[in-house]
Amino acid sequence: MESEVITIRTGSRPVVRDITQEAERFLVGRGDGLLHVFVPHATAGLAIIETGAGSDDDLLTALDDLLPTDDRWRHRHGSPGHGRDHVLPAFLPPYATLPVLDGRLALGTWQSICLVDPNGDNSTRQVRFSFLPG
Repeated sequence: MESEVITIRTGSRPVVRDITQEAERFLVGRGDGLLHVFVPHATAGLAIIETGAGSDDDLLTALDDLLPTDDRWRHRHGSPGHGRDHVLPAFLPPYATLPVLDGRLALGTWQSICLVDPNGDNSTRQVRFSFLPG
């Protein structure tokens, strides 16, 4: 299995960051197989969604509705409401496995791989791409 870790700057606000191009660069020269994407963080996740048409903002709004940043959380270090960030991976897992055909992601027309980071306390994230040849 081949693997590579990249660093993504996410900034100080909640963000949905499209990392599809980074995944495609990792796959150059590879054949058929599986791409496994993993975010080794307790407060970030991955989503396969459409971006650029408002869906990324809709996702952040939905997360705010589902997991508000208020004082209900027992996990209380960091920014106010940070405990919700630790619950996020139960809803948006920190991993995804995708088919690769002839070195290219087999995504649907409007699908992108997105890093979802609601935690403004950490401005950089690591993402591990691993390729398992078929």
